[in-house]
Amino acid sequence: MASPTPVPGVLDIQPYVGGRSAAPGATRIFKLSSNESPLGASPRAIAAYAEAADRLHAYPEGSAAVLRDAIADLYGLNPDRIVCGNGSDELLHLIAQCYCRPGDEVLFSEHGFLVYPIAARAASAIPVTAPETGLTASVDALIAKLSPRTRIVFLANPNNPTGTYLPVDEVKRLHAALSPETILVLDAAYAEYVKRNDYEAGIELVANSENVVMTRTLSKVYGLAALRVGWAFCPEGIAGVLNRTRGPFNVSIPAQMAGAAALRDTAFTEAAVAHNTEWLNFLTGEIARIGYRVTAGVGNFLLVHFEPQPAPRNAAAADAFLMQRGLIVRGVSNYGLPDALRISVGTEEANRLLIAALRDFWIATSP
Repeated sequence: MASPTPVPGVLDIQPYVGGRSAAPGATRIFKLSSNESPLGASPRAIAAYAEAADRLHAYPEGSAAVLRDAIADLYGLNPDRIVCGNGSDELLHLIAQCYCRPGDEVLFSEHGFLVYPIAARAASAIPVTAPETGLTASVDALIAKLSPRTRIVFLANPNNPTGTYLPVDEVKRLHAALSPETILVLDAAYAEYVKRNDYEAGIELVANSENVVMTRTLSKVYGLAALRVGWAFCPEGIAGVLNRTRGPFNVSIPAQMAGAAALRDTAFTEAAVAHNTEWLNFLTGEIARIGYRVTAGVGNFLLVHFEPQPAPRNAAAADAFLMQRGLIVRGVSNYGLPDALRISVGTEEANRLLIAALRDFWIATSP
């Protein structure tokens, strides 16, 4: 018996697969596959989450006002232009569903976040990719791929899984090339980690444009991945559209309360960023000294390159070797990078064990 037919594009979707969390046979596990915070969540956020247990019988306040107010206070924004979601992934999907018609195009860079083609196809739109230069989004290549059917341009800045970014002047150059009917979505999930003078997450561009949206997440530096908390800063018109179509209670009470507490605990956030800066530099330098090529990133992870398959020192062999040591990393062949592994910054112990394991792998596989 035939099943009902879904809308065009849905059956072309390859389901998103998150980072692994198990290493069979390992006595201790260090998960470095999902870019989670090695410091965990703020104690204030954990306390707020526990306090929310007394309210599990109640529906959330629908607009996530407590969370929007905390975001607005931190960044000096108008809370009416902030839309909160069940993770930033929900907001990326909502934008596509609200603005794409069947046959429209959604543009992103070659190694962009895998949610982008999923969101496009779920909205019956056509995913279009633009080649990158040196594993970095190319504004010229993106502009060359624009067409009258381009409705959304997704730009992860910094990008996952490469860790590279575009300076603010390049982002503005891309925006200037867009039609007023094309939305530029700046996915700034890793913005808190970036310490470059030429970087801007997107607040200024959104504030002065009608077709730019910036999305953020509390899953990374704030350590709230389990609660699924994301937000978008939007022009008033787009905020109104998203608020009409999102679920009426899409951010739970525990998520709202923990998220607001995490945002206000700036000392904890600063400690998490400082930890990342120190150990990202350590890992980048030590892995390069072993002999592996590392893509210099600005997030909380790095991309390590291995010899092309089927060489004995390839990424798959390294992945298996690290797994035996309880070090779980992320293969990125589904991003078109079969010869690389994405490795999150971990605790000091995990980082040092990683270096030792990669050094042992290099020695064990040397000719």
